[in-house]
Amino acid sequence: MNMKRTFGAILTILGIVGIIWGAYAFVMGGDGAAIGQYTAVVPFIVGLIFFFAGINLVKTTKDQT
Repeated sequence: MNMKRTFGAILTILGIVGIIWGAYAFVMGGDGAAIGQYTAVVPFIVGLIFFFAGINLVKTTKDQT
């Protein structure tokens, strides 16, 4: 079992969730209590970082059998 690929997949999924949540909160003007419209950019940027780090980790890890 390749732990780097698994961790890369988890980072990618978390990145997708962060991107969707940040974009939704920004478009809707914030999610009510916890996050405002312009602070919604933070989870979006963190989601982008997680997404690209996960994709890069999956792509650069070689398969070992």
